[in-house]
Amino acid sequence: MTVTLAGCGGLSSDNDVTLKVVAADYGDSSANSSTAYWKELAAAFTAKHPGIKVDVSVYSWEEVDAKVAEMVKKGEAPDVAQIGAYADYAADDKLYTADELLAVSTEADFLAPLADAGKVKRVQYGIPFVSSTRLLFYNKDLFEKAGIAAPPRTWAELEAAAKKLKGEAKTPFALPLGREEAQAETMQWLLAGGGGYTDNDEAYAIDSAENVKTLNWVKEHLVEAGLTGPVKPSQLNRQAAFDAFSNGEVGMLNGHPALMKQATAKGVKFGMVPLPTPRGEEEPTMGVADWVMAFKNGRPKEAGAFLDYLFEAENVTRFTSTYGLLPVTTSGSRAMEGATGADAGLKTFLGALPNSRLYPAGKKSWPAVSEDIKQKIGKSMDEGQSPDRTLEDIAAAARAADQQR
Repeated sequence: MTVTLAGCGGLSSDNDVTLKVVAADYGDSSANSSTAYWKELAAAFTAKHPGIKVDVSVYSWEEVDAKVAEMVKKGEAPDVAQIGAYADYAADDKLYTADELLAVSTEADFLAPLADAGKVKRVQYGIPFVSSTRLLFYNKDLFEKAGIAAPPRTWAELEAAAKKLKGEAKTPFALPLGREEAQAETMQWLLAGGGGYTDNDEAYAIDSAENVKTLNWVKEHLVEAGLTGPVKPSQLNRQAAFDAFSNGEVGMLNGHPALMKQATAKGVKFGMVPLPTPRGEEEPTMGVADWVMAFKNGRPKEAGAFLDYLFEAENVTRFTSTYGLLPVTTSGSRAMEGATGADAGLKTFLGALPNSRLYPAGKKSWPAVSEDIKQKIGKSMDEGQSPDRTLEDIAAAARAADQQR
């Protein structure tokens, strides 16, 4: 379903401009649809800028990217789109750069890792909208029953904790490497092991020595040791793992802010810490961002004014508070740091954001590479399969796709 919203306010004139905006719906029902947020934002913006009207269409996440792609194909691109990826449009020279749109103060307010992830060849086209990070969740009651005094900091401590949990939890450590979000679970482990999907030069490094070592450790010490529960990692999806944790059946798993809300609603007592690393050293965690972009429709000034308004701290925190997400700006982060109540728990995730690493979203090849990871990485944990060969296969395809940019 699409809902069209028109900003009101100000007198019409022959010089009025109407911005066409497409946005994703973050709600899970009509009661908390993002429609209300965009309606209020559009009206308030037009009240401050009477010559600029805003017409927003809100679509579900299942269809919003396809809707924008269809509009672009027809030559009817929106002025502003808030969707999941920007690299294809940037590569086709269809987007304004951030420098062409934003006030200097707005551009400088973005957290560096998020702004950098919006760049193609060091030029920013993707503007981060909201973000989240991942942390290790653990069930405090199960830890107490298993006699585990503190959450693990090293891989050896994680393995030892999982072994103690085997008698108390249906799944000591949930490892969701099913197709739903295998690329995220994999990236968390690779970062913890000192690797990642790309190297410092932004080239794919999926089969690096660090990555091979990491996945072999996971398979040998968790999967083959029988510590990942009754469902094979290749068949376990993220939401199923979240549901099991919220039902008190899982000792540990990697999770994002939505799990905090879900587990709290079920009365689960939990803690959150960074995913352990081989020797307890600090490594980046995984960050995720959704994106805003402005298409080259001849209205950079008007689109830029709207984006400047969108990223004012009050507007940022109103959205992130509603949907349990993290702000992408320094001003929004400061506002969240002073939060109490439901927002207070998000501060743990917020603290991990400045040192986070994001998907290589600036690569046009990334969607295909991500899909390849979803299809193959979980199966590498099955009996008789090899993480080494799987990583080599994915890496070869990724490099080939990257060369076709």
